[in-house]
Amino acid sequence: MTTTLPSRISHGFAALRRGDPIRALQEEVDDLLNRFSNDFDAEWMMRPFAPAADVSESDSAVQVRFDIPGTNPQEIDVRVSNGMLHVTGERKEEREEQGKTWHRIERRTGSFSRTVGLPCAVQDDQARADYKDGVLTITLPKTEESRPHKIKVGAHPK
Repeated sequence: MTTTLPSRISHGFAALRRGDPIRALQEEVDDLLNRFSNDFDAEWMMRPFAPAADVSESDSAVQVRFDIPGTNPQEIDVRVSNGMLHVTGERKEEREEQGKTWHRIERRTGSFSRTVGLPCAVQDDQARADYKDGVLTITLPKTEESRPHKIKVGAHPK
């Protein structure tokens, strides 16, 4: 059985032969990006996406923030279990088709999901979730065992 592979002649190699390594690199990157973008189909916009997250910790709590603009807070589900924070939801498309010609659609819609490992034990039942200006902020108070404790330094008898 013989398989013929499509030949892709790189333009970058020609530039490299001309002694222009910067131009060769640029052409190679352009070629790679073009091949990458051609492999995408329109369905990638319909797949679930994972919103960006920031995780911070203070002495008393862990705070996780997610960027999910354009989402109705009632469409967001937040759960904590086994040291993991799970956020799922849906951002619905709200555009009118009448009298418009769309030239570009880049804003993602559809379901999203993100799971984040928590850096320490938290009080699940005391967690608070707030949504403002497209940012979901989840504050999870630490358990007493997770909080820092001061240790008194003193002389110890022999």
